[in-house]
Parts: sequence; C-alpha cells; structure tokens
Amino acid sequence: MATQQITGSLVALVTPMTDTGAVDYSALAQLVEFHIEQGTDAIISVGTTGESATLDFDEHVAVIEATVRAAADRIPVIAGTGANNTREAIELTEAAKKAGVVAHLSVTPYYNRPTQAGLIAHFTAIADAVDLPMILYNVPGRTAVDMTTQTTLALSAHPRIIGTKEASGSLERIQALIAGAPEGFAIYSGDDGLGCKTILSGGQGTISVTANVAPALMHQMTSAALRGDEDEALAVDARLASLHRELFCQPNPIPVKWAVAAMGLASPALRLPLLPLTPEFIPQVCAALNSAGIATEGCS
Repeated sequence: MATQQITGSLVALVTPMTDTGAVDYSALAQLVEFHIEQGTDAIISVGTTGESATLDFDEHVAVIEATVRAAADRIPVIAGTGANNTREAIELTEAAKKAGVVAHLSVTPYYNRPTQAGLIAHFTAIADAVDLPMILYNVPGRTAVDMTTQTTLALSAHPRIIGTKEASGSLERIQALIAGAPEGFAIYSGDDGLGCKTILSGGQGTISVTANVAPALMHQMTSAALRGDEDEALAVDARLASLHRELFCQPNPIPVKWAVAAMGLASPALRLPLLPLTPEFIPQVCAALNSAGIATEGCS
C-alpha cells in the first residue's frame, strides 16, 4: 500500500485490554473493522494513545502485527516505534517493517532530553538504518524536549523522513512548518483542536485521539478541509469541539478508553500507573459524546 501521501484522519488507536491487563486481540481486530467501516484514513498502531509506554517490546511488536493482519491492506497502518534509546527505536522499526506497516511514527526521545543536534543524530540514525518511511513526532508536553521548526525542516531533507506530527499546541509553529517544508513532506496536527485549522492552512491531516470515538465525523471534517470547503470543515469541527477538549480532561488515553468502552467497542481497562476515568469526569465526557451525536451504552 502506497505511503505517498497519507492524508486526512489518522486515528491514534487505543490498545484494548482485558480486565487482567492482557492485550485483547479480538477487540483490536474489531476496532480495526470499525475504523475501516467508518472511513478512517489510516491507523497509528501503538502510539502514546496505544499505551506504548507500558507494552513490553514483544507485546509492542505483536500489537503492530495484529493490526496489520486485521487491516489486510484495506487501510494504511503506521507503527509507533519511538524510544529514548536509539538502538531500541531501530529494533522496533525493523520489526515494524517486517510486520508490513507502510511507515513508522518516531517520537522525540523522552526523559534524557537531547539537544537539537542530538535529535538530528537520533532520527538520522534510525532513518539510515531502516528502509521504511518515517514520520517525526514532536510532543514537548510529554517528552520534555521540543524539536524546533529548524530541526524538523533540517530532517525533512532525509529521503526517508516523509512528515511530522506536531503536537506543541501552536498553530503558528504548524504554519511555519507548512511554509518551510519541501514538496511531499506531510504536516500532521497532533492536537485535535488544531486539526481542522492545520489542514485549512495547507497541512495534510491530523493524527487524532478524537477519531477513536468519532471516526466518520473526523473523516468528514478532514475531507472537507482537504478539498478547501472551509464552511463544512469548520461546521463539523464545531460539533467535535467538546470531544477535542474533554478527551483530555485527564491524561490520554484515560478518557478516550472510557469513551470507547461507553460505545460498547472495548473494555476501559488500562495498565498501571494509569487508572480508569475518575467518576467526577464522566458527565462531561458523556456530554461531549452526546453533543457529537455519538450513541453510547455508558451514558444516559
């Protein structure tokens, strides 16, 4: 399946688990079918929303492999393969390539806080080592390192680095990336609230948490924005605004896993140190689902 160029609504897919904390591969396959039916444009497997931080290496690879099998070439699958250990990131990327993904998403190394030169060296080493298209991922709120516009654009010259997911929360940063990016280098919003504006500014799509529960609406919004229908895109995005906000009322993926469960799609189970959605937040997540017209079993 071609990687050039994936546009639209790319879901950052949750990893369903049983009440014992085991990966629920049956529910995972059902989620893939759900997204294919609802028009999602691509699946990100085992990103932050997929609880990559608490899956061990073998589980990480197994979830990617299971997602690719379930997708069966009907929808592109992009693997989250980032790590703060460059060698581990390379090993994950090699395994993802063997599994059959079309590209990989690689987050800036967390905790060890590399310099900008260190970021360039890290991502270049991965891209040089594995012949698989790479999408960079900048999310300073989680990693404590912010990849600058200049660094991202320097990396865009590498033939295997095909795009970036920018989750700094800055539309100005996204617009600067769009203005400076070479032809064919994709700019994706990593913040659902900026997804519509990113595409209307010339970006290619959004890597979305909201798409887990509103895939059809996210596809409709991004499609409208991509064809330049600003009125429709903004109108649909307004329906989604509460979800964009309330799915982050507690750290991701706590609220979205609860919402997926409320829709009857999977269990709300997470792995420690994450706990289920605090009951006081349930009414506002339910209100957001209701405002988007999403049918649920868990909201009255």
